[in-house]
Amino acid sequence: MKKILYKNLNAKQKETFNFQKVSAVLADYGYACIRLNDDWNGADFIAQHIDGLNYLKIQLKARLTFDKKYIGKDLHVCFPNNGFWYLYKHDTLLEVFLKEYSDGMAISKSWVDEGLYSWYRLGKKNLDILKDFRIG
Repeated sequence: MKKILYKNLNAKQKETFNFQKVSAVLADYGYACIRLNDDWNGADFIAQHIDGLNYLKIQLKARLTFDKKYIGKDLHVCFPNNGFWYLYKHDTLLEVFLKEYSDGMAISKSWVDEGLYSWYRLGKKNLDILKDFRIG
């Protein structure tokens, strides 16, 4: 057995790798994960809680991301950063970020014209906002 290097994986392999990693983390919180093949309602996978009542539709990303196409779909977004995973309800956190970055993200060409905004690196402000959404 030889460990692989994440950076050597192609995009689809990275998505599979990340799904497996976050599934293990979510298991610690009582969730079993089911991967979806067709991005059902924007979700890459479903996390079903052991209580049998609660489930999350989750979009897996490589970084903190907001997308207008996810609005109103009751989606959570999950992404890795520096050895931790973050899981947030897209629409709820979007409101916070649009307010906090009303002079940046909210008026950016990327958000206004393309409907998409993400951060490659998370600064202190973002990490402070995200602290309650860190898992694993």
